[in-house]
Amino acid sequence: MGVRALLLGLLVLLGACRGESMKPLPYLSEKPVRSFKAPEVVLEPGKDYYARLQTTKGEILLDLLEKEAPNTVNSFVFLALHRYFEGVVWHRVIPGFVAQTGDPTGTGTGGPGYTFGLEIAPGLAFDREGMVGMARTQDPNSNGSQFFITLAPTPHLTGQYTLFAKVVEGMEVVRRLSPTEGPGAGAERDKILRVEILVKE
Repeated sequence: MGVRALLLGLLVLLGACRGESMKPLPYLSEKPVRSFKAPEVVLEPGKDYYARLQTTKGEILLDLLEKEAPNTVNSFVFLALHRYFEGVVWHRVIPGFVAQTGDPTGTGTGGPGYTFGLEIAPGLAFDREGMVGMARTQDPNSNGSQFFITLAPTPHLTGQYTLFAKVVEGMEVVRRLSPTEGPGAGAERDKILRVEILVKE
């Protein structure tokens, strides 16, 4: 009986990681909106948020860390619900380091029209691949819409960049993104086709 209960629990957990028991949130706009003065509050207390990124190489499922980085997750969800990321390229993909996206201009200099500060949570570290952080300039208050997924442990980023999500499915998709620097780099740029926000209560 104990073994059966354990197996059932594992199946439920695996199902949750695949997004099967989660409810997608409705979009707040029919077309991509890419300029805002500030993000509205869209997170609801007590809910567990995930994001499913549909890319030209496949799907990536992120567990958003709304408790550890509430402002960052709220901004990300707000932008996603306004279809901000649709059609945006992965403009910086460096094998063994990071894959970066979130800039509609594709230049690495664009943003949503607003910025906000760092959120550093004790105990969170860029200690393995699949950790998701906010990209910024040297100004710690310059977080906007650009984010990166680590392709290897990057401990030197810990405490310097907001860590707001983890890849829970589709890391092989991240590894397949077309490099923009280093060996194998070319002109091809993969895109985000859609970001869907999922809620597990």
